[in-house]
Amino acid sequence: MSAIEAQTQSSPATTAWRAWLEEHAPKLFLFARNQTRSHEDAQDVLQDAIVKLVEKIRAGEFVGGQEAWQPYLYTTIRRLAIDLSRKDDRRKKREDNVSAEIEAEQLEAFHPWFDSDGGDEETKNQLEDAIKSLPEKFSEVIVMKIWGEQTFAQIGEALGISQNTAASRYRYGLDALKRELGTARIRGDLSI
Repeated sequence: MSAIEAQTQSSPATTAWRAWLEEHAPKLFLFARNQTRSHEDAQDVLQDAIVKLVEKIRAGEFVGGQEAWQPYLYTTIRRLAIDLSRKDDRRKKREDNVSAEIEAEQLEAFHPWFDSDGGDEETKNQLEDAIKSLPEKFSEVIVMKIWGEQTFAQIGEALGISQNTAASRYRYGLDALKRELGTARIRGDLSI
């Protein structure tokens, strides 16, 4: 068997890694999408975070086992998204000749968060818009708690806040979301 053939066959570790990624990548991508300005940026940030994790594991520098991968990735995604945002902001200041219309189209690119075969597409869009309208400190905790299935302790660690602050932001965020959706329902804009 050649070296290339040996590399292309999956080892048990590779198979376990792929299974872990299949389970957790959608949650991590949703968080990355919430932290970034576009679908493409979210993909880049998630990929960069995974590469950093793999490099740390291979170098023997990663502290913790597989249960620590997801919290590490949430923290890394958040930091990379902040860095990317700052870099983009600096670049935008230098590019004052770019038209506002093109920028608006890029920022308004729609990529649904809630992909499922069932359900009303309009309702999904309204829910996404309502979550995006929340202050970031609330929306990021809601996304991590509901779709990321993280505990408040894990959220607090990833965001650099206490677990009590994470829980408070979750409650306040849900209250604001309920008010927003209740208003939409009264106006007749929402069918749920």
